[in-house]
Amino acid sequence: MELKILYFARLREALAVREEQVEVAASVSTIADLRAWLSARGGVWAHEFAPERQLRVAMQQQVVDADTCLVAGAELAFFPPVTGG
Repeated sequence: MELKILYFARLREALAVREEQVEVAASVSTIADLRAWLSARGGVWAHEFAPERQLRVAMQQQVVDADTCLVAGAELAFFPPVTGG
């Protein structure tokens, strides 16, 4: 399945990538699976996508949960939680 992934804020800086098109296996079917798949890249990817790191995810510009099923061709955005003040 092909996905477009956008990275914002600290992720964009740490990963040195703004966006990418990826092809994932059929076994990557949820947001949690995708996060684990990205973490498996190792190095800074493993650090930023570690389970204890707080991240928000939007699919097609709607915030979604870790158990949300991926949709082929979807645009996903990963970003840190935002607090107001």
